[in-house]
Amino acid sequence: MAVPDWQTGKVIRIEQATQNTRRYFIEISGTDNFQFKPGQFVTLDLPIHEQRNKRWRSYSIASAPDGTNVIELVIVLLDGGAGTNYLFNEISEGSELTLRGPQGVFTLHDEIDKDIFMICTGTGIAPFRSMINHIRNHKLEHQNLHLIFGTRYKGDLLYEEEMRALQSEMPKFTYHPVLSRENIEGYNNGYVHNVYEELCKGNQPADFMLCGWKVMIDEAKQRIQALGYDKKSIHLELYG
Repeated sequence: MAVPDWQTGKVIRIEQATQNTRRYFIEISGTDNFQFKPGQFVTLDLPIHEQRNKRWRSYSIASAPDGTNVIELVIVLLDGGAGTNYLFNEISEGSELTLRGPQGVFTLHDEIDKDIFMICTGTGIAPFRSMINHIRNHKLEHQNLHLIFGTRYKGDLLYEEEMRALQSEMPKFTYHPVLSRENIEGYNNGYVHNVYEELCKGNQPADFMLCGWKVMIDEAKQRIQALGYDKKSIHLELYG
C-alpha cells in the first residue's frame, strides 16, 4: 500500500475537552472530501527535531467520514511530550500543519457479524467514536457493540454526552464508562478488564478491538485469551 503524500492542513477550531485534552478540527487543503475509513490515523510532521522521523506524531481520526475535508483529532498533553507540548503551546486557530494520511488497518470488517468489544483508555476512544458514528450514520447492520472506556476520573471522560445519546438511539450499542480513581453511582469502578470479563462469561462469538496504553493492551490480550478467545479475535492500536 502506497504511503500518502504530505499535505497541508489548517486548524480551524480548537476546543478544550478536559483539563489536559483538546479537540483539533483540521481542514485538509487540496480536496473537498478527505476520504478515510473509520479507525484510520494521520501523521503530523512537527518542527520539534532535526531528524524527520523524530518529528512525526500519529493520531487516530476522531470524527466519522462525512464527505467534507475537515477531520477532528483529540490530543492529550503529555508530561515532557515534545509533540503535544508543541501542539498545545504553539498551535492556535489559523495555524497550518503538515500531515499525511489516512493510514492504518485498525478498521471495521465489511460485515459486522459478531459482537464487538471496543476497549479503550484516554484518547484511545478516538477511532471508536469514528466507527460508532459511521455505523449510525449509514445504518449499517451490526451485532452488539460495547464501548468500554476507562479513565481515572469522571472529568476525564471524552464525548460522554454524545456516547449516552448514541446509546439511546442505537438499540445494540452500550456505553460502559469505567473510573479507576472515583466511585460514582452509575459508573463502573475499577478497570476495563472487569467489564468485558463479566460480559463475556457466555463465550459468545466476538471481536475485541483495543486502543490505548501498552499496559492496558498487554493485560487485555492475556485476559481475553484466558476467557477462551483466539488471539485472531483481538485487534489493537497501540498508543505510546
